[in-house]
Amino acid sequence: MNDNYYLKIGSSEFLSEQLIADLSSTDEDTKKKAESNLNERLKETRVRIGTLLKTDNVSLLIGAGVSIKAGGVGLASIPFVLEKTLHEKAKKTSEGKGSDWLSLFYATLSALVGQEYNLKERSKTLSGDMDKDKQIPVNLEDYLSHLHMWRAGMAEFASSTKLTLSVGKDLNISKDGIDRLILEVNRSLTSLVDLPATGKEDALKDHRRLIKKILTRPLNLRRANLFTLNYDSLIEKAADAEGAVLVDGFVGTLRRIFRPESYNLDFYFPAQTTEGRVHRFDRVLHLYKLHGSITWHRCGADWENPYGIYATFYNQTAPEDDVLIYPSPLKYGQALGLPYSELFRRFGAAIVQPQSVLFAIGYGFGDEHVNALIRQALAIPSFTLVVIDPSPSSDFVSHLKQLADERVWLVSGSQLGTFEHFVEKLLPDLRDEEITAKVMSTYRALSPKIQDTTPSVENPL
Repeated sequence: MNDNYYLKIGSSEFLSEQLIADLSSTDEDTKKKAESNLNERLKETRVRIGTLLKTDNVSLLIGAGVSIKAGGVGLASIPFVLEKTLHEKAKKTSEGKGSDWLSLFYATLSALVGQEYNLKERSKTLSGDMDKDKQIPVNLEDYLSHLHMWRAGMAEFASSTKLTLSVGKDLNISKDGIDRLILEVNRSLTSLVDLPATGKEDALKDHRRLIKKILTRPLNLRRANLFTLNYDSLIEKAADAEGAVLVDGFVGTLRRIFRPESYNLDFYFPAQTTEGRVHRFDRVLHLYKLHGSITWHRCGADWENPYGIYATFYNQTAPEDDVLIYPSPLKYGQALGLPYSELFRRFGAAIVQPQSVLFAIGYGFGDEHVNALIRQALAIPSFTLVVIDPSPSSDFVSHLKQLADERVWLVSGSQLGTFEHFVEKLLPDLRDEEITAKVMSTYRALSPKIQDTTPSVENPL
């Protein structure tokens, strides 16, 4: 797979290896010709994606990769910024008691990696030059899964357990200690998704550009759906900046409560003519936060708030009433509870509608409860899946490539597969496309007359 440009539709690679190779040619004529051919290919791709955007049911599945440029953290290893946050929390703990759970953090990581990590050495590492080689090579979700598994092994019948480490040592873990560690890791992870991070505010322009382009879909079509697995509020901030309205399942003014029936509402301008015709408001999108949000909180259910969930501004103190599905083995069970079950039901229903398109952007296909719904949609003949990922490595995508299904697009490489490059280079503004189409249509309609009145060499006027 090319590291820069890769576009495959079904069994056909839309950008040939020769074309990509010529882009790096030392011969200027060859390079210019390749660049021209690439631009034509990208233009043709924009037209084809524009056709997909004009289908009646358009949905976007937004994963963690979309937030990386804005300061989001990847989970493939233990992020430096998460470690630093844990260290800062431990220092703030009175009487130094916080170091106990932080020491347990490194002791449990040592148990999984087979390499000794300790608080003192990691403090030095975090204060110096931090390159990726110095990250602890443990997937954060796998790590939390092990913590939950060890905690479940104690259940309510034991106050501690003993682990025999691969380094030849025994590790005693108390129930209270592991509960505290899980809590601190989750809280720190939550604090890191208050995006964009300081100094990365410029990344919000990519989300704004996405919102703006999606809103150029014709108004006679259904509202586009934004399904996101991220906790952050980047989409909401981008929509506010663009003056767009997000139907997100909550209603209210000061204390917005979860009312999923609000997804069935729409917005129109009042009648302005004697005929009583109304006009549909053009800046509306549906937003579904499948794994919860840092702006959601839980409270007691009552007649006014039957789900016991409300939304407000992000609380910097990271309260314990958050409504999030943390990366752990519990997330599959949590997805079956409210409000998540209702959101996932709507996700499944949206993508199995006739003539549906799903753009999966920055999603690594690591959540089986999400993949199962996508597999179900692939059984629908009119469904189209567009995967945008700079370097896909999941078994799910590998299987899709082997199928060579014409309904499956794979957009990859650093110059096409990232969120910002896809939005900039391949996602069209349908209003511009509409103007271009009208100009070309007019030109073709007039071209016979133009040819008839054009002087010829043999019969000049």
